[in-house]
Amino acid sequence: MEGLGSFLPLIVLFAIFYFLIIRPQQKQQKEHKAMLDNLAKGDKVVTSGGILCEVIKPEEDFIKVKLNDDVIVKIAREFIARKEEKQNLKLEKS
Repeated sequence: MEGLGSFLPLIVLFAIFYFLIIRPQQKQQKEHKAMLDNLAKGDKVVTSGGILCEVIKPEEDFIKVKLNDDVIVKIAREFIARKEEKQNLKLEKS
């Protein structure tokens, strides 16, 4: 019984660490993966570098995106930071 009492603070500390750090991070990773899996042609996305672009064709490892009317590039899936939900965003010609 005394041995369990000495491990109790460690167990409580681990539980706090799990619920405040590990679990929210896992949830965020699942949401990001689901967002990447549901990308479709025409979706507006922001890369981790801050570039706003439009999805042309989602592929297995890469996503073809249009930066403007003339430039189409492939970006690795892990560099897509988020999907822009605003439907009225337009890519501007520069």
